[in-house]
Amino acid sequence: MVELKYIRWFSQIDKDDIPIVGGKGANLGELTQKGLDVPPGFCVTAGAYTYFINKADLNDKIKSKIHNLDVEDSIELQEASGVIQKLINSAKVPEDLENEIITAYNQFSDEIQIRNPEVAVRSSATAEDLPEASFAGQQDTYLHISGKEELLNHVRKCWASLWTARAIYYRENQGFDHFDVSLSVVIQKMVNSEKSGVMFTANPVSNNKGEIMINASWGLGEAVVSGAVTPDEYIVDKRNKEIIEKHIAEKTIMVVKKDIGIGTIEIKVGDYIGYENINKQCLSDEEIIELANYGLKIEEIYGSFQDIEWGYDKDTNKLYILQSRPITTLKGGTTLEKETKQEELKALVRGLAASPGISSGKVKNIKGISEIARVEDGDVLVTIMTNPDMVPAMRRASAVVTEEGGRTCHAAIVSRELGIPCIVGAKGATEVLEEGMEITVDAKRGVVYEGIVLQEDKKEEEDASISEGQTINADLLSQLAPITATKIYMNLGEPSIIGRYKDLPFDGIGLMRTEFIFTNLVGAHPMYLVKTGQGQLLIDKMAEGITMVAQEIYPRPIVVRLSDFRTNEFRGLKGGDEVEPIEANPMIGWRGVSRYISPEYEEGFRLECRAMKKVREEFGLENVWAMLPFVRTTWELKKVKEIMAEEGLIQDKSFKIWIMAEVPSVVFEAEEFAQMVDGFSIGSNDLTQLVMGADRDSGILNNMGYFDERNEAVKRAITILIKAAHKYGKTISICGQGPSQYPEFAEFLVQEGIDSISVNPDTVAYTRRLVATVEQRMILNKIRSL
Repeated sequence: MVELKYIRWFSQIDKDDIPIVGGKGANLGELTQKGLDVPPGFCVTAGAYTYFINKADLNDKIKSKIHNLDVEDSIELQEASGVIQKLINSAKVPEDLENEIITAYNQFSDEIQIRNPEVAVRSSATAEDLPEASFAGQQDTYLHISGKEELLNHVRKCWASLWTARAIYYRENQGFDHFDVSLSVVIQKMVNSEKSGVMFTANPVSNNKGEIMINASWGLGEAVVSGAVTPDEYIVDKRNKEIIEKHIAEKTIMVVKKDIGIGTIEIKVGDYIGYENINKQCLSDEEIIELANYGLKIEEIYGSFQDIEWGYDKDTNKLYILQSRPITTLKGGTTLEKETKQEELKALVRGLAASPGISSGKVKNIKGISEIARVEDGDVLVTIMTNPDMVPAMRRASAVVTEEGGRTCHAAIVSRELGIPCIVGAKGATEVLEEGMEITVDAKRGVVYEGIVLQEDKKEEEDASISEGQTINADLLSQLAPITATKIYMNLGEPSIIGRYKDLPFDGIGLMRTEFIFTNLVGAHPMYLVKTGQGQLLIDKMAEGITMVAQEIYPRPIVVRLSDFRTNEFRGLKGGDEVEPIEANPMIGWRGVSRYISPEYEEGFRLECRAMKKVREEFGLENVWAMLPFVRTTWELKKVKEIMAEEGLIQDKSFKIWIMAEVPSVVFEAEEFAQMVDGFSIGSNDLTQLVMGADRDSGILNNMGYFDERNEAVKRAITILIKAAHKYGKTISICGQGPSQYPEFAEFLVQEGIDSISVNPDTVAYTRRLVATVEQRMILNKIRSL
């Protein structure tokens, strides 16, 4: 084999060669020398990068762009990054270096006996993957690259990726000198993974060093590492190598090699390998144990807990280790201590993870509304099911656990908005979780543990955000957000928390719930206030809550949904038991517009209208529009608009009236409704419930798959609504978690022409990126079809 100056084969390097080939390259060499199954390959050394930069006379040019750069100025940062990357990508690779890379590729081709083999071209920073500084994800990786010309182009792209905006920002914030960090390029045989993922030889969620956690999904590991798919999760006990937990995810997408051209593409699992595999365990028990054994061996080699990427080759059905690096987020360090007693975690109850996060506290077991005052700051609220009256207690709680409910129930929606962990459908929770018990709620996996076992989680999550480069300020985050033709709106209920979310990249409030205002600010039933001559209290407090939000986001629109309490919820307000009937099924009872036009509530509705008029006229906030919930018929809509007009809310260009499209009758008369309103907002939760006849709060039906916005009947209803709205030039939106939870559902909505998507604050940024990806794919497909 010809000796090459700027090339090192995996068999020539080990873990001590980080300065030459970076952390990734050194680890792959070490694993190769220890006899593990690593796809063969070689490294273009960090010295090659330095040689290229010097020969192309780029050093001074790069320094001039970095000197005095304000990385908090997103425009300045992006401009500097773009100029530097363009300089690198347009510079000529020195001929002798180019010849070495081609010679190595030819030798590699001869060794594996494949002409122009496909390879992965991966960055390996010289300070990367050290325990004290994880650079993971800061530079680029290119998959399924074949041929000498493409290889050279992508080596240069890897070099350029050392200067992406995120990499520059990350190094600046971590205190690294930009010119002390160099880049090696790893060139490795491409593994065509049938299934892949990551493995942690210590549980990074619970910090249990006696457990191995494996995340797995179909296709290439890019989907798991990037977070594009929720993977299966398997927990293995290290001592006896037994699988102690399995969490089988709904794996809707996968990343595979493109049929035409180079690189990869994201596709639907059902279309590629069959819909039966979406909810199927993708690793057999034997494969899980095989992986765990590899993990233990690698952990022993390095003497520290490891974060390992792996893949099962589709062609050979063989397991390959693709990368290994230390876990950087464990409490107590990453070094193995064989004598340390492993922390035991005792799971008490399990349920559906409805609002992600981990928190600890003392149990307050709440039987009814009269007990909510017992919930103090930091307690865990445990109950059968929450209702709007419990919101003040939920705001004080560190987490919420309910026995009943699905992912669209009251507890789930409110907890997500408040940003606290929540587990719903945890059977037996009110019996097992006793008053005063100290527990930890892991709402990432839907498990409640005994004891305060994760006291430092909030700090760890902040640290993790830093290591992932997510500490960009709100203004920069908003500016870096992709531009989408489909508007991304945000749902909000609690006015006081708008300050926390006002800088997120949203185009307006697509659903402002007023129920929180009634519960927290007003506190009494509207008709009780009418009877007692206190109607002005509702007007003032409701106006106060709406104004709080409208002025913060002005001039972006805020669509205020007028009260949509059900009778059982209205009864919980002061005086409610005097004026509210008891209904057997309040979910489809006296609610929404049917209530507004009833003699028993009309005066209460007029107070709501006066509050909205006050916001628009006294405070000049004409970005406030109205949304009418649970509309059933055109005649009731006509009547309620007449009442609104009498109160000074006249539908015109400056004051828009939307309706919730959540009852099937609106679908069947969509064209008639479209001529009466300015817009629709599809209430996907209630629409799915009523189309499918499936109670949205039923944990049983949720778990069986009946409550699913992706059902063909629901999708057909949505298509009818979109076509009717556009026929008459009206806007149509959707509010609900479906688009952010199911990428394929979001794709369906965008393809059908939805004008906007309104989601909870925690998924605004993700949904914008998702929609941007869908829109770009649609544009590309249209261009390719020409």
